[in-house]
Amino acid sequence: VPGGAAPGGTPDSSGSPFLGWHERGYLPHFDAPNVTQFVTFTLCDAFPVIRRREWESALHEADDSTRRRKLEAWLDRGHGNCWLRQEEIASLVERKLREKDGNFYQLQAWVIMPNHVHLVVDVRQTPLSKLLHSWKGASARAANLSLRRTGPFWEREYFDTLIRDTAHLQKAIRYTEANPVKAGLVRDRKKWSWGSARLRDEYERMPFQSAG
Repeated sequence: VPGGAAPGGTPDSSGSPFLGWHERGYLPHFDAPNVTQFVTFTLCDAFPVIRRREWESALHEADDSTRRRKLEAWLDRGHGNCWLRQEEIASLVERKLREKDGNFYQLQAWVIMPNHVHLVVDVRQTPLSKLLHSWKGASARAANLSLRRTGPFWEREYFDTLIRDTAHLQKAIRYTEANPVKAGLVRDRKKWSWGSARLRDEYERMPFQSAG
């Protein structure tokens, strides 16, 4: 529901639930209404614990494209249980992502990979952190039930990049939808079962948003 403080934060002095630039854990995040964000979140075991310092260091790279490249190199190794390879689990995650699409947010693109999710989303009046809390919480409960397990399902942190302009938006969408091809999972992005590429002909994009 729109409004209220983001998880782990409080509204600013104006009463807004949006926190602007802030740190949550070890990654910086930008939180504002009416912006478009490129977001990645991963399964809890997508990065090997013994190599955690290496990928945390990669995420602190100053250049965004360098961070993305290093992050993707780690993720495409397919470390962990890769629960999202299972059709039932990937499908329920996609359903949760699309459940309120067009109401509280607008998905521009998404892809569900074996151990992570990429999405490009227009944030409206609900903070991104609250959207992620909703998506991850609901899908984790359903997935754990299906897998007959307990405990963490998603990594707590997430990685977000503020989309600057239309060219950046188009690049983020292409990057997202091409990820299964780049990872060697399919040859045609439209053949991947859990992403927006298969729906691209019928999936209309909203005009680019900006905080200004």
